[in-house]
Amino acid sequence: MKLLAFDTSTEHLSIAVSWLLDGRVQVRTHDGPGGAMASSTLIPAALALLAQAGLTLRELDAIVFGAGPGSFTGLRTACAVAQGLGYGAGVPLLPVDTLLAVAEEARHALAPAGGAFQVVAVLDARMDEVYAARYVWDGALWRPSGDGTVGKPEALSGGEPVDGAGWVVAGNAFEAYGERLLSGWRRFPALPTATALLRLAPALLAAGQGVAAQHALPRYIRDKVAKTTEERASEKAAALGTPIPPAPPPCA
Repeated sequence: MKLLAFDTSTEHLSIAVSWLLDGRVQVRTHDGPGGAMASSTLIPAALALLAQAGLTLRELDAIVFGAGPGSFTGLRTACAVAQGLGYGAGVPLLPVDTLLAVAEEARHALAPAGGAFQVVAVLDARMDEVYAARYVWDGALWRPSGDGTVGKPEALSGGEPVDGAGWVVAGNAFEAYGERLLSGWRRFPALPTATALLRLAPALLAAGQGVAAQHALPRYIRDKVAKTTEERASEKAAALGTPIPPAPPPCA
């Protein structure tokens, strides 16, 4: 399949193109800084990769993008770019869960060491929280084990298996949360890369998960972007053991 994939859900921008040449799958990739930079660099970098592959947008079978969870700005950027490119070229879109892409990245990277077939995928959600989801690889497809969540890193320890036997925790939240995040479990740093999206795409498209451009949406697990001033003040006061001052009366 001829595919363009990209992810801007983290501070890392990842883009990839795949196509078939002489019976072999060819892949070109681009990696760079994400965040605020992604909105200005994503389209030029994606078009440059297509040019290197000798492809036009209209020749693609689908445009694949990391739909979330992740950075609110990053998710909106990826979805808007995918919609613009897909609508203009008449190409279907495939929104893919970023936590699923993390699990796939871990499975693929750890294949020489026996693979990762049970993965807790985690991404730093900021605000002292993580996005998380569990997946089990059945040898051909990933199967979700429960729903995706957002919450304190300590909350992930309340489930089976208690000791993490047979599971790998993969993601980008280890440095931020240390031993608060499933202490003692096997860990693997991973991001939702565009190449992971490419590997997931054929099965997801075959399952009918491709959509028209106008129907593609980001996936938000959390609706809040940042804590309020009152919430930050309350947390600071609680940490210092000082009384929380009452909120000022509303203006007349």
